[in-house]
Amino acid sequence: MPADTQQRNLAPSRCMWEARDADEHAHNLTDWCQEYDQISSGAFYGRIDEVQLDEMQVFREHTSQALRQQCNVWPESLWIGIPAALACRINGRPVGEAEVMCQPGHRDFELVTPEDFTIYGLVVSRRLLASAAGEAGLALLERAPTTYMRLRLPPQTRDSVTFLIERLLQASRDPLAPQVHRDILMMALIELLQKEMPCDDVPPSYPHRKRVVDQVKRYVDDPEHAPVTVAELCELTHVSQRTLQYCFTSILGISPVQFLRTSRLNRVRRVLTQPEGTTTVTRAANDWGFYHLGQFSQDYRRLFGESPSETLGRYLGGPART
Repeated sequence: MPADTQQRNLAPSRCMWEARDADEHAHNLTDWCQEYDQISSGAFYGRIDEVQLDEMQVFREHTSQALRQQCNVWPESLWIGIPAALACRINGRPVGEAEVMCQPGHRDFELVTPEDFTIYGLVVSRRLLASAAGEAGLALLERAPTTYMRLRLPPQTRDSVTFLIERLLQASRDPLAPQVHRDILMMALIELLQKEMPCDDVPPSYPHRKRVVDQVKRYVDDPEHAPVTVAELCELTHVSQRTLQYCFTSILGISPVQFLRTSRLNRVRRVLTQPEGTTTVTRAANDWGFYHLGQFSQDYRRLFGESPSETLGRYLGGPART
């Protein structure tokens, strides 16, 4: 854990953040490195309730719109994520009803989450995990992330951990007793580690489809390649249009066309929410391959629930430049 985090965690803290922009919301979770793309249409609302204990982070995150999330937890830690609803994916694999998600710190992973989604999170440091759970805990930090990204649990164990996290987060008027809360949560985590079974039902086609999608994402991230066509992506990845469709729907749950459109619109929005002195709507749109400004504005409003000039004006603190 970073030195500044260790210093802050000597004094337990409770925080709540609200955001009206998905990527702004992504940066509210303490010590995580994240980037969120909105993929469903409408105004966004997100809320994070978080408690920091010594070498432990506990939170509940709610998001109103479907998202594609690039995530990285703080180093030398282990994250357990417990979704309150189905239909989410981690690294392209669906998470089942009796499953939780698991990732070691300082390793990139991707979540795709549906509309009106809530997830409970528990992050513990490597040192705390080793002292409480020994080899059973450290195994989740060191084994293949593909095998251990989903853990199957008895419903009672899953529900009891969720209940403890919810009780801790709801006790907003009570003074925090950090050692008591930490010990209770560690007991729940130890029970989880004793009952978990890795969910390794990865189909043979998964590695190839994941590689195709990852190659496309790296290509699209470069503004020099905007705009990009599906035919261009087929040539890049050496697959047919039908195979490309299968790859995206199985890994991300969306089509290549939807991915291209939402990715570029989210990148324009990122520019508009972090404007430099010379930023204009036209320049931001053109940089990401939107040359028909009327159609761009229509698509932007449909996805985010506001016009691009409204976004820029809010972050500039005055009338937007078009």
